[in-house]
This record gives sequence, C-alpha cells and structure tokens, in this order.
Amino acid sequence: MAKPYQRPDKQKTSKKGATKGSGGQRRRGLRGKGATPKAEDRVYHAAHKRKQAQQRRNQGRHEREVADMVVGRNPVIECLHAKVPAEALYVAQGTGHDNRLSEAVALSQSRGIPVAEGPKRTLDEMTGNGMHQGIGLKIQPYKYADVFDLMGQVQGNGMFVVLDNITDPRNLGAVIRSVAAFGGDGVIIPERRSAQVTGVAWRTSAGTAARLPVAKATNLTRTIKEFKDNGYMVVGLDAGGEHTLDTFDGACDPVVIVVGSEGKGISRLVRENCDVIMSIPTADWVESLNASVAASVVLSEFARQRRAAK
Repeated sequence: MAKPYQRPDKQKTSKKGATKGSGGQRRRGLRGKGATPKAEDRVYHAAHKRKQAQQRRNQGRHEREVADMVVGRNPVIECLHAKVPAEALYVAQGTGHDNRLSEAVALSQSRGIPVAEGPKRTLDEMTGNGMHQGIGLKIQPYKYADVFDLMGQVQGNGMFVVLDNITDPRNLGAVIRSVAAFGGDGVIIPERRSAQVTGVAWRTSAGTAARLPVAKATNLTRTIKEFKDNGYMVVGLDAGGEHTLDTFDGACDPVVIVVGSEGKGISRLVRENCDVIMSIPTADWVESLNASVAASVVLSEFARQRRAAK
C-alpha cells in the first residue's frame, strides 16, 4: 500500500497540541485582571508600610466603650441576678424552652430589659460563634472612674488595690468583690494589656462592680507616684519581700496594694516605686497564690488591723 503524500519541505516533529489557533493563549491574554488593589494592599507601596506600622502601634490596645455580649443560659441568669446593667436579651428562634430560659426572660421583663427574638443566624453573628445556647445578654459598657476623683472622694484613710499584668477578667471580678467586702475604696487597672470590666468580670464580682469604682490609669508608674505624693504608702505583693503579712503593721495608714500576675508578678518600674515589698507566708511546697486569692488574704488582714485599731 502506497504511503500518503508528504511535502518535502515539512519538518517532522513530535510536538503535541492544537493544530489550529493559539490554544487559547490570546483569549487568556485579553482577559481582565480585576480591580486595581488599594494602595495599602500593595506590598511595595508606602501606604502599605504605614498601615503595617499603625497595626503594630494598635497591638495591645483595648476597645473603648464597646458593649459586651454574655452568652449561655447560666452566665446570662447570673448576670441578671447580679443586676448587671443590660440593654437587651436576645433569644434565638426555635430554642428549646426550659426553666433557665424562662427564668432569664422573666428576670429581664421584671427589670424592664427588652427581650428580642430572632433567627439563630443573627445571634451567631452578634456573638461571633454558635456556642450561645440560643440566648445572649447585651450589657452596657462599664463607666470607669477617674483616679484623681477617687483620691479626692476618700474620707479617712483610703485603701486601694492596683492590678498589674492581670489579664484574666475572672481575677479582676474576684478582686473587685474582695475590695468591696473588706472596705476598700476602689480598684485601679492599666489602660493597656489588662483585663477589662466585661460581662465575665461583672458576673465574678457578683454585682459589686455596680457600687465599687474601677478606674483606668494611662501610666501605672505615674499613678503610683501620685498616690505617694498624696500621703499613701504603696505596698507591692511579691515573693522575697522585706516584710511578710505577719510583720507589716502599716495597714491603718492610707495604703495602696499592688498585685501582680501569678506568673510575671509586678513589673520592674512598678516594683521600684513601691515603698514596701511584702510576701504572704505559705507552706514551703506551695509555689505561689492566685492573684485574686493573694489580694483577698491581704485585704482581710488589713481590714482586721483597722477594726482592731478603732
């Protein structure tokens, strides 16, 4: 059988591909690449560097005056019993009714708090997750006091607690409750890198946050110096102090108790500005105490000394 005719000038090749056209290359080349990115989204642009620098500066800053959501049936009921200032109670449609849900609705209605019912999707968006058990309480932003106003309002020998490096709102709420129970005049927290009075802190304080003032300090070291200038003795709680709770006898004077975190303790600058570093005697095999527990122990002893001096 004769072979088909081939042009003598045609080169043989093993290349595979389309026999006609460009294989779609020209069509893809004409396709648009979308909208031009913003200047701040282009890594080579100066606006991108400015945005990155602003984000670094904003790290550690807390939102101011932002309403908080307390979710879950038990936490919501605890906040309502503690009379936490609230704006509204949200209930997801289709939520199974039980005694706790009925109690939350009844407490809200008795306090004049609006009760809103809506789709579960709406509550998911408001809380940021689906672990709300079909109920959420929107509480009002806490109104912080001014440190200098607190010093001016004290009658007699004041007693304040300053929290340094405390980031757990449960610890903050427990300290607020202890300060209120033992006759303290207020709690001071740093403006940055500190736990805030959120719904968790409200709940842990058992409602005492509604009566005991909490103030924010822009600069904790400067605030401590202001207390010292106004006649207060600043006592820092830390291990290895020159005094223990058994040997310290200055509780009847105007006093500021500085409490650090269980891990980091008191920061260096704050420690250097304390008049006295005091430790709490414990068993040898106990490494340390929780911050709120340590504050409660010291406040209890100081309150006892003040009662005995009357």
